[in-house]
Amino acid sequence: MSERSEPSSLCIIYLGTAIGPGSAIGPFVIIGEPARGRREGERPTVIGARAVIRSHTVIYDGNVIGDDFHTGHGALIREDNHIGNMVSIGSHSVIEHHVQIGDRVRIHSNTFIPERSVLEPECWIGPCVTFTNARYPNAPNTKDKLEGVYIERQAKVGAGAVLLPGVRIGRGALVGAGAVVTRDVPPLAVVVGNPARVVGSTKQIPDYQDLLTHEHDQASSG
Repeated sequence: MSERSEPSSLCIIYLGTAIGPGSAIGPFVIIGEPARGRREGERPTVIGARAVIRSHTVIYDGNVIGDDFHTGHGALIREDNHIGNMVSIGSHSVIEHHVQIGDRVRIHSNTFIPERSVLEPECWIGPCVTFTNARYPNAPNTKDKLEGVYIERQAKVGAGAVLLPGVRIGRGALVGAGAVVTRDVPPLAVVVGNPARVVGSTKQIPDYQDLLTHEHDQASSG
């Protein structure tokens, strides 16, 4: 069944959900699923205009999502996230609760982003990337000591990379495919390997020059 401007009869849309005009909701989508211990409609779910939410996506309650939001098939978005405008989340990716995602962020398929993660505007996350937030998993106090990954504006993380708890990827940096990032990455750095090490700068990559010039112009005008 193709996506529709109105939710399919095969969808479940819980009380307290508001979806903006011009949105397309595929079959078998669930929006506003109450988090454990909450009543239906207790925490509003807001999705802006022109969303495209593809089949088998599940979005829990308490999410505030901007305009032009897209999901692939089977995406899972847990409760109480703040997601900006023009964000895309790929098929079978998982966004846990209390995550902040800025405008124009692209998250590809099969990515895992746990709670307390922050993604600034215009960053790019490749397929099968794993964020982590528990330095000592399954310890008695693990949940009290979670450390989210922080991705600064326009940073890019290549396919299959693993980011350890609390690392910060600097503005405009590039993490190579398959890298294991164990410490902060400086702005504009290119890092590769396990553990990831700096091997260059995005200023040396011709394909990024227009982007860097645009950023400089914006900063100057601001």
